[in-house]
Amino acid sequence: MCGIVAYIGNREAYPILIKGLHRLEYRGYDSAGVAMISGDLNVYKCKGKVADLEAFASAKDKSGTIGIGHTRWATHGEPNDVNAHPHYSGSKKLVLIHNGIIENYAPLKEEMKKRGHKFESATDTEVLVHLIEDIQQRENVPLDEAVRIALNNVVGAYAIVILSKDHPDILIAAKKSSPLVIGVGKDEFFVASDATPIVEYTKNVVYLQDEEIAILNRKGDLQIKTIRNEKIDPYIQELQMQLEAIEKGGYDHFMLKEIFEQPRSIKDSMRGRVNSSEGVIAVGGIRDYLQKFTNAKRIIIIGCGTSWHAGLVAEYLFEELARIPVEVEYASEFRYRNPVINEDDVIIAISQSGETADTLAAIELAKSKGATIFGVCNVVGSTIPRTTHAGSYTHAGPEIGVASTKAFTAQVTVLTLMALLLGHKKGTISESHYRELLSELEAIPAKVEKVLKLNDQIKYLASIFCEAKNFLYLGRSYTFPVALEGALKLKEISYIHAEGYPAAEMKHGPIALIDEEMPVVVIATKGASYEKVISNIQEVKARKGKVIAVVTEGDEAAKGMADYVIEVPETDEKLAPLISVVPLQLLAYHIAVLRGCNVDQPRNLAKSVTVE
Repeated sequence: MCGIVAYIGNREAYPILIKGLHRLEYRGYDSAGVAMISGDLNVYKCKGKVADLEAFASAKDKSGTIGIGHTRWATHGEPNDVNAHPHYSGSKKLVLIHNGIIENYAPLKEEMKKRGHKFESATDTEVLVHLIEDIQQRENVPLDEAVRIALNNVVGAYAIVILSKDHPDILIAAKKSSPLVIGVGKDEFFVASDATPIVEYTKNVVYLQDEEIAILNRKGDLQIKTIRNEKIDPYIQELQMQLEAIEKGGYDHFMLKEIFEQPRSIKDSMRGRVNSSEGVIAVGGIRDYLQKFTNAKRIIIIGCGTSWHAGLVAEYLFEELARIPVEVEYASEFRYRNPVINEDDVIIAISQSGETADTLAAIELAKSKGATIFGVCNVVGSTIPRTTHAGSYTHAGPEIGVASTKAFTAQVTVLTLMALLLGHKKGTISESHYRELLSELEAIPAKVEKVLKLNDQIKYLASIFCEAKNFLYLGRSYTFPVALEGALKLKEISYIHAEGYPAAEMKHGPIALIDEEMPVVVIATKGASYEKVISNIQEVKARKGKVIAVVTEGDEAAKGMADYVIEVPETDEKLAPLISVVPLQLLAYHIAVLRGCNVDQPRNLAKSVTVE
């Protein structure tokens, strides 16, 4: 959730920290802070965004070639100046930044208080820095050893970086269940929650593994050990990320850029995996586990938010094409209901970031029961790809906007390929239909490109409905998850209450909400349920609801009933989610802009939910 950045080397640290915090601000923007050593240990922090921190620190001493920075998404303690990171130890000789949750902080805090420690904040993080200093003083051990001992007494998740006034030539970092990557330069090191603050300076990185501690010094030495004191040889790998991928590129917002990147990101998710002329699908990660999939008695898909919606689309695909029973579970609830998991089950875990805490917890539970775990993830080197038995990257590229857009369509693309591959392997789909779907899938990027040309029309629609208090989204079959996703996008970034429903369920309650003030978005593209959806539109109109219909090009029936129509290119209904979701993304975006909302950083949300 929170963003961490740190530097040690020969450059001025502050500009690197601030630029890094701006790039990590999608992870949290309740408060921000930095600490640098230049003789003194200077800490500057405040409530608000990174820009507020810059203003706060503008006239202060920001010199020093070693420093740490943090942008917060609050868990323990409200967002304010005191609770902002970094946090001092009791002597004010140590400062610490932290992403995660220390679950046993309360008993640790009480014990520290008995020993005379005084706390300034309401955070769990401050307890940890006090604990480290307490061990250092009581046991008379080096700082890295004190960190190691302290982490053996901690329950929870953490990515931490520690700065010491007495040791101005070293940084200490550690992680468990929260991401941390080290950039390796020439006699310098960069530390961050993800690679976005690092890519500008070096392509060489080390991804810390769980329960590892890194000691970084100015001489260019990198030591890694576990909390059990086992020495680890650093594995340096090359970043594939390009700097331009994390810049806005002339767009007003990252979200808009990422919506418009979808023709490319869908194509990239298929690149090297599809050859329709030869009827070949090659999804590398599934190759060694293909038999497991084909023999599976059941597939369980787990995810959160938008990833869960992608899983719902996959449920329709896998059951229809591969004839394998599928259950789609909220990762956040999965392990709390003591689920029945068998060794012949296959679990598909979907996550954009690869760090989602709830999904990781569900993975660990399923692994303990002997199930095969397959990951669908966007971020190379993240925790989920390292935790699962196998998996596939979506290749959507960095997604900075908190509200997920291109990640959703990339996930659905990869899941569609998997379902087609399994159906073809099992013989549950005819050869002709298989090849037809492959050809249609390859045509999707061009069709999404065509939808994006409707941007001005959708912007006009947004101007009509931007003051609405509520929205209802309706879909059937493959477009029901699209309705859920459309509603979620609107909620996330415009703060308008919106609900997605299967269109047939409208009569079982939601129809009571419909009046002349209620906009109803209906996904009414051509498919097996089309006639039923048309009936649902008529039911809405009979109650004076305002209907915005997403229809297939040339559709006259829906056009004659709906108040407003968005026409999208025709495709097979199994692939309709990839096209029909795009106008809903644009509608949410333009409504949010017109309402003056912070589109890329909506209130109370963070991109990567690394705490439960």
